[in-house]
Amino acid sequence: MQLYHHPFDLDSQKVRLALEEKSIDYTSHHVNPVTGKNFDSSFFKMNPGGRLPVFQNGSHILYKTIDIIQYIERIAVFSSGSENISSSNKEVIEWMQKVQEWNPKYFSLSNVPEKYRIYVSKFLRRVVIARMSECPELAGAYHRKLKEAYQTEERVKDSDVLIRSKEHLVRLLDEAEKQLSETPYLAGQEFTMADVMLIPVLSRLVLLDLEKEYITGRPNIAEYWVLVQQRPSYRKVIGRYFDGWKKHKTLVKTWCFVRIRSLLKRY
Repeated sequence: MQLYHHPFDLDSQKVRLALEEKSIDYTSHHVNPVTGKNFDSSFFKMNPGGRLPVFQNGSHILYKTIDIIQYIERIAVFSSGSENISSSNKEVIEWMQKVQEWNPKYFSLSNVPEKYRIYVSKFLRRVVIARMSECPELAGAYHRKLKEAYQTEERVKDSDVLIRSKEHLVRLLDEAEKQLSETPYLAGQEFTMADVMLIPVLSRLVLLDLEKEYITGRPNIAEYWVLVQQRPSYRKVIGRYFDGWKKHKTLVKTWCFVRIRSLLKRY
């Protein structure tokens, strides 16, 4: 089993948490979307959308986060041969879908300093153009990504888009706060795939220095956040890259790569 992912990517974090929680062995392939590695022709041929994560088991390839996680659950059930392991129930799936309905893209970009956001955006557009010239048979797919990049820049400047994204996030967190006042985890007394979906959202808020605004003021989520950070899966998937000083190391490494490639015009 192969997983194409990156620590920066929210959906990649969700899938990796599921794999770690279910103790599934897999081969990891880092594909950094900030440096444009998801536009390399070998990856793009497999996934013309260029999005992460991608899960491959033999000839079976999955792109959608919830589909991948449910597939992982089925693998865990089959591998264990135990009746004590079951797939997610209706309540868990409903929570998974609620969390996944919030798109973090514009919210996240709007909270990145403008000079860095614009610099990386220009770099990625040049990467797409370079890959297009190297692999003309995929020119149509690359052209769509280029158009999408320009549209993203416009939408990040659209206050209505940002307000809707923020309001959606607030509704999600308020609903989670209410649920966590009744149960220790999002879908009941036990840790489930619903929690796997929510943890990366909270981590992203912390990474963007928005913990005080969105987490601290919700006491049940704040308590929950402390609890889930103790899990080995969190420490392996997210903590090792973003806890404390580590986030600066992770971000600076990528920023230096983008700067050097830009200066050398090597896209």
